[in-house]
Amino acid sequence: MNTNTKSKHAMEQDNAHFPKPLASSAAARLGMALMAVGLLLAVPCAKAETKLSVADTDFILAAAQGGITEVKLGELAARKGTRDDVKAFGQMMVKDHTIINADLKALAAQKGVTLPDSLDAIHQRMVDKMAALTGSEFDDAYIAAMIKDHKKDAQEFKAESAETKDTDVKSFVDESIPVVDKHLKRIIAIKK
Repeated sequence: MNTNTKSKHAMEQDNAHFPKPLASSAAARLGMALMAVGLLLAVPCAKAETKLSVADTDFILAAAQGGITEVKLGELAARKGTRDDVKAFGQMMVKDHTIINADLKALAAQKGVTLPDSLDAIHQRMVDKMAALTGSEFDDAYIAAMIKDHKKDAQEFKAESAETKDTDVKSFVDESIPVVDKHLKRIIAIKK
């Protein structure tokens, strides 16, 4: 029998052996949609983690190195400084930067950024160089380093505040800027 001359009944019987694709039926589409919703509901709802830009990640990592350095140099100043104002500034640096470092660590954890727990080679050399100094030579070098560092920090924090698109990073930076500015004003006054 020629396929062109098959009766309607014979064609229906042939089609019974080859059902419509499952995905084309309304019931199948509904079933797949319900499965997809079920899969979505089965996934634990976690706080959405936003992907940080490379610039934000680099800023966080640099701020962490700077913060650890500030604490270590502050400890040196509190211990080795010969001037009371240098010692007091060192103690303030330890206190304030310990708080900022803790806030930065929490932000980094929230954003999936792993912070270093030790200094890189450049910052370690800075601490070692300062540790080798004594007397007024230490005081003068510490004051000069803190002025230079805080000018740079103030500039970088303000630039990050203006450029970041991440609200959490911006909040951290904006809360830190007044502290950095306070430190800069104080160390400039100490130099005079």
